[in-house]
Amino acid sequence: MENLHHIVVVGGGAGGLELVTSLGNKLGKRNKARISLVDAGLTHVWKPLLHEVASGSLDASANEINYRAHARKHHYEFQLGRMNGLDRAAKEIIIAPFLDEEGHEVVPERRIQYDTLVIAVGSTANDFGTPGAQDHCLFLDSLRQARRFHNLMLNAFLRKNHEANQGKPHTLNISIIGAGATGVELAAELRLASRELPVYGMNHLQSSDVSISVIEAADRILPALPGRLSAAATRELERQKVKVLTGQPVSEVRENSLVMKDGTELPSEMTIWAAGIKAPPFLAELGGLETNRSNQLLVTQTLETTRDTDIFAFGDCAACPQPDSDHPVPPRAQAAHQQADALFKTLCNRLEGKNPVAFVYNDHGSLINFSRYTTVGNLMGNLSGRSMYIEGKVARLFYVSLYRMHQVALHGFLRTGIIWLMDKISRAMHPRLKLH
Repeated sequence: MENLHHIVVVGGGAGGLELVTSLGNKLGKRNKARISLVDAGLTHVWKPLLHEVASGSLDASANEINYRAHARKHHYEFQLGRMNGLDRAAKEIIIAPFLDEEGHEVVPERRIQYDTLVIAVGSTANDFGTPGAQDHCLFLDSLRQARRFHNLMLNAFLRKNHEANQGKPHTLNISIIGAGATGVELAAELRLASRELPVYGMNHLQSSDVSISVIEAADRILPALPGRLSAAATRELERQKVKVLTGQPVSEVRENSLVMKDGTELPSEMTIWAAGIKAPPFLAELGGLETNRSNQLLVTQTLETTRDTDIFAFGDCAACPQPDSDHPVPPRAQAAHQQADALFKTLCNRLEGKNPVAFVYNDHGSLINFSRYTTVGNLMGNLSGRSMYIEGKVARLFYVSLYRMHQVALHGFLRTGIIWLMDKISRAMHPRLKLH
């Protein structure tokens, strides 16, 4: 193993885990290369599902993938730790010391040597330096944050239910800053939670007592998507009694309120930031690699970093050019999935001395899911050559299939079919909302 070409992938998100799975199945299994995955967590949950974990409509424990167990099945190695440095001359990545929950060092700083390095560390929320955002906002960048949000939400509902029982004022104001896909879908999930929790004992609190607002600085929600999709999403949110505030930049976040740019102050006991993303800050000073203002690593169309042909990057943490466009590949799950496929071919070619594969992004459309209420979206590349608007059960079917495709990439068709059946059984046996 020591003499094999060592491919190290940093980041076990959607794209990173799909890539090491494919590499392990083809190269690791046949001892053609040594494949390693490095991640700061022990388990993987598909990031587009984190808002469902936060609201309680999805039990993360049933949808987690343990990296160690997955590595054993798919012929790659797993290293637990957070990358915080790079020695390009020695071709080594530096892993920060691993600490336990009490701050005691479990494993000291260590180095991992590579022949080919792939960086797929995803993104974090971008609060654009808004005063008070870091202190008073909740974020949904990780499974830990989603679980924390869920616990805080349950406690807030419990507190307001008790206040209602005592005849006290009990309105709960929840604000979501940012009306992209995450913000819009989270609003629908929270509305569902406000209607489900009274069924499970919090019967003094009504759904109408929970005020949910989505706040967007642009002149419409889902500003990156087609206008028709934005209009349909606005109508659905309003039908679910969610307040939609557009053209409203937030200038300051306080403990129990928001201050808008025009000076208006809105009450908000729970504030969620979903307004933008950026690559992790450590990338800006990583081994002299070239980055942009959002900390993204600049890569060529073959996903090689601009200053080192032995280092690749993809997903949200990379700025990849698109042919005939001034804009890089958008930071979306479908882009990471496509890039993982292209990079898999490139790395296989690399071992055989063949040319890398140029990545071309194909936009298959966008889907927005409003919990159990409805789904809307547009699909690209239909027979007419134009986008096709869909909604309802058909759109919901396509939305669910995105996650199933991710599972197929990680487990294969047979295992995914078994997982699907187990999910059906679990929904029939457990409450519709996670209550702890």
